[in-house]
Amino acid sequence: MKITRQKHAKKHMSFYKYNFGVREPFQVLLDGTFCQAALRNKIQIRDQLPGYLAGATQLCTTRCVLKELESLGKELYGAKLIAQRFQVRNCSHFKDPVSGSACLLSMTEEGNPHHYFIATQDQDLATKVKKKAGVPLLFIIQNTMVLDKPSPKSLAFVQAMQANQLVPEHQKQSIEHLKEEQGLVKESENRRKRKRASGPNPLSCLKKKKKVQETQQPSAAKKKRKRKRNRAKSEAKAVSVQLSVKA
Repeated sequence: MKITRQKHAKKHMSFYKYNFGVREPFQVLLDGTFCQAALRNKIQIRDQLPGYLAGATQLCTTRCVLKELESLGKELYGAKLIAQRFQVRNCSHFKDPVSGSACLLSMTEEGNPHHYFIATQDQDLATKVKKKAGVPLLFIIQNTMVLDKPSPKSLAFVQAMQANQLVPEHQKQSIEHLKEEQGLVKESENRRKRKRASGPNPLSCLKKKKKVQETQQPSAAKKKRKRKRNRAKSEAKAVSVQLSVKA
């Protein structure tokens, strides 16, 4: 069962990496309900979540979530202690705090540029998160953390993007990053370098041809000179023979 759960998580993570540019370290925003469920089920979030997502993670929360836990009193005191250990992300509600769910939802506005994960047990918040494209959702069920499958909104966004043949900048970067991880870029560069090094130099070939022509010219001249000398000798012999006959 654990292997199947990890396979699903790996599949969902590849979807978000390729289509929405999600990268390590994965930034996970947690609310009080998730911390309380982890405490109740004895789940070590900091230790178990990186292994489940197969990458480095940053556990985060907001001031609104911490103030909400403080206002709820002793019942959520343990969840407040857990949330206080996480990094606090700045939200736009510094002067006028809002509920934890409203604050986390606002952190994913404008296309979720920081690639936040939302970890919550609040069903109302989870439903609203699913209406946003590219926001991974985490929850706890049966004493285990689960990464929810991509929402219909995310799937529709990807299908529309493919239909329009639009490739966002973050997707181009993700493709290049995947090529580098697989070593495809380095292999292609090495192959090009090897081909260039093994090919003959055309300039050197031209120089050799000129040298051959230069060396051939004096040899031809020598042959012509030898032929002229031989003719002169034969004519001299003929003249001497004629003279001897006349005498």
